[in-house]
Amino acid sequence: MQKKVKYLIIGQGLVGTWLGYFLKQRNISFAIVNDSNTASATKVASGVINPVTGRRIVQTWMIDEILPFAVASYEGFQEKTNTKIITAAPVVLIHPSQQMKDSFDYRMNHDNVYLKKNNPLAWASFFNLHFGSGEIDACYWIDLISFLEAGKNQLAENYIESNFNCNNLKLIDKGVEWNNISAEKIIFCDGINSMINPYFKKLPFAPNKGEALIVEIKGLPSKHIYKNNLAIVPWKENLFWVGSSFEWDYISKMPTDAFKQKTIESLNAVLKIPYTVVDHLVGIRPANTERRPFVGLHPSYAQIGICNGMGTKGCSLAPYFTHQLIEHIENKVPLNAEANVQRFKHLIN
Repeated sequence: MQKKVKYLIIGQGLVGTWLGYFLKQRNISFAIVNDSNTASATKVASGVINPVTGRRIVQTWMIDEILPFAVASYEGFQEKTNTKIITAAPVVLIHPSQQMKDSFDYRMNHDNVYLKKNNPLAWASFFNLHFGSGEIDACYWIDLISFLEAGKNQLAENYIESNFNCNNLKLIDKGVEWNNISAEKIIFCDGINSMINPYFKKLPFAPNKGEALIVEIKGLPSKHIYKNNLAIVPWKENLFWVGSSFEWDYISKMPTDAFKQKTIESLNAVLKIPYTVVDHLVGIRPANTERRPFVGLHPSYAQIGICNGMGTKGCSLAPYFTHQLIEHIENKVPLNAEANVQRFKHLIN
């Protein structure tokens, strides 16, 4: 017997989980198809929400609107699933150069409400502070492993463990069919797999490879995130996520010794206390050339949609834009023009 739902969601990563979660809150029928053996960028990401970005220390795109929505969403998810997901974790900036310190001071005194001074003496026993330190407020750490697991449990009745093959997708009048499922809409939230999707493969994806080390650092306070030339992010107990690289031209999808050695050198330069490397992670991020998400319905096939390309800001962007996509489809609320996939209709028509 064919199962009928309103939405068929492909992928249960960060975006797919939020899409399913919001649909369930509205009692809208859906099914999620996910292959847990497929490599997921979410599983190896740092989980950081940071309102400030780049060497110029500027506020991230739409942060004043996106940040409060993201925090409220994670806190609501946390309460609903009774799982610790979100933790406030200010970023301690360990300035790597005088130029970066000067840039921080300028932004703090002019146009950045998230920056503030801190007491370098509080961190002098842990780090080499050749150029001092500062702090970024309103930062958070998301436990992505717990988030995905809690999301899978929350959506268990709607979850299908399976590989998805576009060759088995059939477009019908006002909907789609896949295997024994009939849906009004299909939404692709499957990361880099959308790059080979016949409906969206011409979008300007720019995948980049990220590597990180999991490092045991006993004694380092875990209520902060630390950032120098690399990020040191609380992971669990005495473990920290350390990274990450951004490789746009990569030959291998495997962890590299070059990254490991470079990261160890950076840790040796900044850390005063001993540490032990316990794991090496790697993932491919579904970023794009504009550094803006791909959200919306296909210009030629209204039953096919996408919510992808969140890049390194996925933790903050995913709740906001999955919610906006549902509002767009259900209530005709306009999508943000900079994220709307219709901006590329000349490519994917």
